[in-house]
Amino acid sequence: MKVLVCGCNGQVAQALKAQLSGVGELHVLGREQLDLARPEALREPLRRLAPELIINAAAYTAVDQAESEPDLAFAINAQAPGVLAEEALRLGAPLIHYSTDYVFDGEKATPYNEHDVPNPLGVYGRSKLAGEQAIAAVGGEHLILRTSWVYSLHGRNFLLTMQRLLQEKPQLRVVDDQIGAPTWATALATATQALIARWQAGEAGPWGTYHLTAQGETSWFGFAQAIGEQLKARGLPCAEVLPIPSSEYPTPARRPLNSRLDCSRLAREWDVQPAHWQQALIDCLK
Repeated sequence: MKVLVCGCNGQVAQALKAQLSGVGELHVLGREQLDLARPEALREPLRRLAPELIINAAAYTAVDQAESEPDLAFAINAQAPGVLAEEALRLGAPLIHYSTDYVFDGEKATPYNEHDVPNPLGVYGRSKLAGEQAIAAVGGEHLILRTSWVYSLHGRNFLLTMQRLLQEKPQLRVVDDQIGAPTWATALATATQALIARWQAGEAGPWGTYHLTAQGETSWFGFAQAIGEQLKARGLPCAEVLPIPSSEYPTPARRPLNSRLDCSRLAREWDVQPAHWQQALIDCLK
């Protein structure tokens, strides 16, 4: 089976490259070959490659910068996924696409399920929601996997930033009123591999939108504390971590206070459920 992964250097793409090496003929293509900032230019290389499965791990993820670059964010996160869906339908290939907790406003008191109405707070969330809508409008076989707080040992993310700052500074102030599930990119790739295996075995669940995060929940402060505990367990220096409200850490883009996603539908329909976030963090750092 010929599998195309859109994206090359991102956290999820790197994890997919490692995890899916045995799935088939894997093509992991970056911006030089597939520039999602030019959506219409995607058609010719897609038709030439003719993959049997397309996985879109590329995205515009600079949440704050998106506020000043809405056209670019929408080209990559909204228009390009629509083109990918159209070409996937033309090829008869399923499309797997990753979305985000930022499609919700975070006002709900309990975890969000797939039937909750999205209401993004900023450009990034709106662009990702528009991408979901574009894929769904095409109507081909697709999985939209909403996830949250992705980290890995590659790229730029909260884990790597905290590891550095906790060893450089005596004290760190970290937001404690935003709640979600830190999700290891490798766990996302492993879950994706399981979904592909079920599809190949003829045991696929219904196509559509699902939530896919690590189990459990914490705040950014709690995540920072857990990272610090792992540093201390290795005999490394670690700053004191102090909790603060979001109001004391203003950013250009508003973040949802509740980023918790109910992942029970994916477990029920596809029998896929990643590990708890704390165990995943330990596994990642090993």
